[in-house]
Amino acid sequence: MTSLDIIKSTYEGKTSEENGKKLQHYLAADASWTEAQGFPYAGTYTGFAEIEKNVFHRLATEWVGYKFTVEDYVASGDKVVAYGTYSGTHKVSQKSFTARVAHLWQLKDDKIIRFEQFVDSIPVVAATS
Repeated sequence: MTSLDIIKSTYEGKTSEENGKKLQHYLAADASWTEAQGFPYAGTYTGFAEIEKNVFHRLATEWVGYKFTVEDYVASGDKVVAYGTYSGTHKVSQKSFTARVAHLWQLKDDKIIRFEQFVDSIPVVAATS
């Protein structure tokens, strides 16, 4: 599989659970995952357990219908960018949002070693208040 094929497989499964399993399969044990400054889950996490606890668990428990709709991909060697739109409704505030986003992935030997999020955090943060 190419780097692009690997990254696409983490977004384009039939269910979120399938995408999560693909991500976990391709994620290096010491992968670095950075959520953008200003985003509610901002920070850098290492390895699947930290990522799951600090990002995915919170997304699943704090939002209804939270999703990333991929518009397209750009790939060059071991780097892939997926860009599109986040959307969802915050469970406590009941406010919905949409925000533009790009994900930068870096792979080595068919494993994801780095993820970095670039996002317009303002609508996301506004939905939480």
